[in-house]
Amino acid sequence: MTGRILVVDDVATNRIVMKVKLASACYDVDQADCGAAALFAARQLLPDLILLDVLMPDMSGLDVCRQLKSDADTADIPVILITALADRESKMAGLEAGADDFLTKPVDEVTLLARVRSLLRARDTARELRRRGEPALGFAEATSGYGAPEKPGRIALIAPGPKGAVLWKTALDDRLGGEVSILPRDAALTGFGADDTDAPDIFVIAADLSQRNEGLRLLSDLRSRPGTRNAASIMILPEGDSERAAIALDLGAHDILYDSFDAQELALRIRAQMVRKRQADRLRASVEAGLEMAVTDSLTGLHNRRYAMFQLDRMIAQAGRGVAVMLLDIDHFKRINDTHGHPVGDKVLNLVARRLRAELRSTDLIARIGGEEFMVALAESDRAVALECAERLRVAISDQKLSVGGETPPLRVTISIGLALSAPGSGETAQSLIDRADVALYGAKSHGRDQVALAPRSAA
Repeated sequence: MTGRILVVDDVATNRIVMKVKLASACYDVDQADCGAAALFAARQLLPDLILLDVLMPDMSGLDVCRQLKSDADTADIPVILITALADRESKMAGLEAGADDFLTKPVDEVTLLARVRSLLRARDTARELRRRGEPALGFAEATSGYGAPEKPGRIALIAPGPKGAVLWKTALDDRLGGEVSILPRDAALTGFGADDTDAPDIFVIAADLSQRNEGLRLLSDLRSRPGTRNAASIMILPEGDSERAAIALDLGAHDILYDSFDAQELALRIRAQMVRKRQADRLRASVEAGLEMAVTDSLTGLHNRRYAMFQLDRMIAQAGRGVAVMLLDIDHFKRINDTHGHPVGDKVLNLVARRLRAELRSTDLIARIGGEEFMVALAESDRAVALECAERLRVAISDQKLSVGGETPPLRVTISIGLALSAPGSGETAQSLIDRADVALYGAKSHGRDQVALAPRSAA
């Protein structure tokens, strides 16, 4: 099965009909016949989505929805309210209660299944982000729920013409505190690069712009581009156009609004999408931060050994002139720790890291691979260039003095460097290159430290 759905309706026939429709689409269906049973089932089963009738004998579906959205364990379960009530006030009440959509009986099957697919896809994305962050990295955040409304961010309106766009903007300006702007179609496609920091949080797009279905094509383009793929989108369609509503949802629209334009409903849907968008942004940011920490040394901010070995293998495979690898070891580091304490030792490590960054190019690989040991890799570097660079690093660090406070004179830090070079096509691996650099480093230390030693050419 592709998802677990809880159907809540006090009429058994309605539940059976809905179960048949969902089961035919390969969903696993559970049932509840009242509000209390729905709350119990939701907390016990944690379904992927809930289809909830509004009119029930024990409690309103609106009250059930509010309780679900106020509970951290169930707040992120999508809820679709289904009711015979077709009036505007009921729809607004449902959306204000936190429902993801409000469908009127008899429910159009095409629209229902498209909406279910869309909501499950969004939830799967959030779960995947949490999964990536939580087990390995410990960065997943708990669901915040829907108790506190999100401040609207940047909303871009793409309407069929200037008059309609101004109408939308005027109506929304009165209801939203965010930045609402009118954006031409071409600007939506060309105005944002790979970095999504400047992109709108939400696009509101008319299905038909200058041509029929042009809005749908625009939606597809926006979802495929790096700068806008993470933006939420709300598609505005003619009333009753269930076929194109399903297409829009399957193309990646996060929500649908039918004409005639209702500013209050649109504002409610924008606020709901902003909650989900901000939550997804936080999850993505936490995963990225966790990944960065997984490959970064927490003390110096340099890359760690795991990352360095992976990147070094890539450099060797891609280099046209060969790769130079240096192993740098701080001389007498244990004595520094024993004499001045570990806080001073940490300052020494950071001093070396800063000097390495200052002296090397952004394209060079710099990593802390051990306690007081660093690695530098230079792509497409020959013997003369590598030796000159190693000597420059040695001098740059030995010229630095670290104040340790009190009556103690400033501390002079020196390093020993072992240098190994890989020739193109030599078949050498990252590990074999490091092993040769390590032998050279041992030689530098054995001959008095504070010097550079070059490893013999590989026999490979």
